[in-house]
Amino acid sequence: MDEHLHADLQMANLEEPLTDDTGVGKCPPAIAGKTCFQFRSPPSYAGVLKEAGFALVNLANNHGYDFGAAGHTNTRKALDQAGVKYTGPPGMITVVTVKGIKVAVLGFAPYPWANDLINIPQGQELVRQAKRQAEIVIIQVHMGGEGADHTHVKPGTDMFLGENRGDPIAFSHAMIDAGADIIIGHSPHVMRAMEFYKGKLVAYSLGNFAGYHALGYTGVVGITGILRVTLRRDGSYVAGTLVPTHMVAPGAPRMDPQKQAISLVSSLTKADFPKTGARIGADGTVTPPT
Repeated sequence: MDEHLHADLQMANLEEPLTDDTGVGKCPPAIAGKTCFQFRSPPSYAGVLKEAGFALVNLANNHGYDFGAAGHTNTRKALDQAGVKYTGPPGMITVVTVKGIKVAVLGFAPYPWANDLINIPQGQELVRQAKRQAEIVIIQVHMGGEGADHTHVKPGTDMFLGENRGDPIAFSHAMIDAGADIIIGHSPHVMRAMEFYKGKLVAYSLGNFAGYHALGYTGVVGITGILRVTLRRDGSYVAGTLVPTHMVAPGAPRMDPQKQAISLVSSLTKADFPKTGARIGADGTVTPPT
């Protein structure tokens, strides 16, 4: 898997704090019939991310504050100490230099500890600021409902458990209009379609990659992949590949010889974006529609 994972800028969505117990948890004492999920890993795991080649992680997601403000602060400290960049807090534009090219990464989610997914004009202004600081702008965004019945991308606001999870299509298109060069979505815990808008790739959800003893790994929620994309200095699209992986018990990533991600994303893309959808080749190549 290493040869597929490592890249000039290897990124992920970090959907848990890296902290010891702060005494402040999101979940109240157990109540019969009620389910609540809160996650954390030891601060030392920031070093594991570094060892695995991750140069930057997104903190804009619904679990970022599972252990309160202190847990979030501890996460940032742990990442700083390990030398892993992060993005997502309000107003943050994270700029890294990759092969002499300045790349800005922004994280969005519908939560107060993140750049606001719902406020599209505000998001566009942040993208314009990022474009003045860097040559390429990448968006990581936690948008959409969750679960096996949320594989499709639909126009309009995506509500989940009474919560506004944004308008994935409107948000993605608006950020590209403002200058973003690629949109990488997560949140649904399942893979979703990919489309091209004005020549820019939108991957609406890459699903899960790893969730040790935390996430489901059977059925469609266990189908996932690594998205490898090459962009020019001006942000224009050169090539992309979807590398199919899957999760095995107890939530570890493995290469998928059945290549389920390729057939799944191809099928979803044809259904949801018949005109603008990306073409997903049998080998995982991702190309614009003809």
